[in-house]
Amino acid sequence: MAKRVGVLALQGDYLAHMKALAAAGAVGVEVRTAGEMESVEGLIIPGGESTTMLKILNLMDLKEAFVGFGRQRPVFGTCAGAILMASSVTNPEQECFGLMDIGVERNAYGRQLDSRVATIIPERDFRRRSGADRMEAVFIRAPIIRSVGPEVKILARYDNDPVLVEQGRHLVATFHPELTSDTRIHELFLAKI
Repeated sequence: MAKRVGVLALQGDYLAHMKALAAAGAVGVEVRTAGEMESVEGLIIPGGESTTMLKILNLMDLKEAFVGFGRQRPVFGTCAGAILMASSVTNPEQECFGLMDIGVERNAYGRQLDSRVATIIPERDFRRRSGADRMEAVFIRAPIIRSVGPEVKILARYDNDPVLVEQGRHLVATFHPELTSDTRIHELFLAKI
């Protein structure tokens, strides 16, 4: 039976994640309420604008449900999702949920004009697990992971900065894997469910 994975559908490119999940063999479910969140086995927080997502989560009274979900089940955050999952955020400081022991700097690769498609190099463990020597990564006003705690495993780097990390059941990418045809990162998340 296919795994049911929620994609927070409040803002950002959640539809691209839905397509990537289908290509990886899972059932994507748009999540906009706490009840919908409870019906899925894992949750993806897409890219978008983290301050806007934070405002919507607070406005819709979903913050506690989201944090509670992350304490029990796997969460995958991409770009803005990585910012929300961090334990500290700078440039400027912002509320975050501390689901992963990482410090993130917002928009660290520059403005929208500085967005790019780059090649990232997986670390040995992820290379072995995924079979990938190189991967394409789409960075759009992307954050940089500036610090990682002792339980965080770095899976891939770009310009020597961590861009794909995991901690227990959680996964974070500072780029947008849903904007490529490569489903290996979504498959990595599905394996955590």
